[in-house]
Amino acid sequence: MEKRTDWYEHPQYYEAIFGTDTVREVDFLQTLSERFGTGGKLWLEPACGAGRLVEEASSRGLRVVGYDISEAMLAHARKRLTPAQRRRVKLGPSRMESFSDPSLEGQVDLAHCLVSTFRYLDSEAAARQHLLGTRRLLKPGGIYVLGFHLTDYARARPEHERWVGQVGEDRVVCNTNEGLPEQRARRSPMRNRLRVTGPDKDWLIETQWYFRTYSNAQAAKLFRDAGMRVLAGYTFDYDINAPVERGSLRLDRVFVLQPDPESPSVDPAEPGRASARKAPKRASTPQKSRKISR
Repeated sequence: MEKRTDWYEHPQYYEAIFGTDTVREVDFLQTLSERFGTGGKLWLEPACGAGRLVEEASSRGLRVVGYDISEAMLAHARKRLTPAQRRRVKLGPSRMESFSDPSLEGQVDLAHCLVSTFRYLDSEAAARQHLLGTRRLLKPGGIYVLGFHLTDYARARPEHERWVGQVGEDRVVCNTNEGLPEQRARRSPMRNRLRVTGPDKDWLIETQWYFRTYSNAQAAKLFRDAGMRVLAGYTFDYDINAPVERGSLRLDRVFVLQPDPESPSVDPAEPGRASARKAPKRASTPQKSRKISR
């Protein structure tokens, strides 16, 4: 068995595990955009990874901007696009807390970041910077669909998830473990093991890191501090007709966020300093309670 590290350097195997819900996720995002947002055609995907959602959205005629910190993932994303799709897509390297593109300010109809990638931002300041930066790019009435797992600080056992996928003749088994949350440090230890077996191949790809933790109250405070309001919440079931009910014990959440017109615009480069420019007023959007859990 050959041991390797960093599953993000192996996008084809990463996709074998997380690429199964692509069509359903884009269907869900389009419905959210029509119901809560502008319904427009310019989408932004922070941490776009290997580009499965970029590919699907662009195949539907949407214009997509995506960024990711992994060059291997971006290369895989570019390779999968047709020439027609490439004309509608712009991809580039960036960190989530520092992405900036002046040409996009106030232009994005829908931004989205699912499957808990947001929790890689390892401090309140970094998470707030990301939300403020994304907020600046949204149109009046635009939305940010943000999915991640909340934390049960009373949890007494590690959590484990297992998936099985296939890439050609290679079988991929993924085991992810989240250790006990460290409440004071606001983090949980994570370990992912991808076992890839096939003709002349037996790999163990192990990656370890920490995820930032959020209770529902901590997430709500962060959103308020970044000038975002929660329009709805769902679970990772991506069922538009099944919003999360008040008091639900489900921890996987998809928050539908929108800039709060009553909150001052804040310059992400200067945390805590409000700009004299207020967020533009806009007509109210129908609100239905929706949240996401896994």
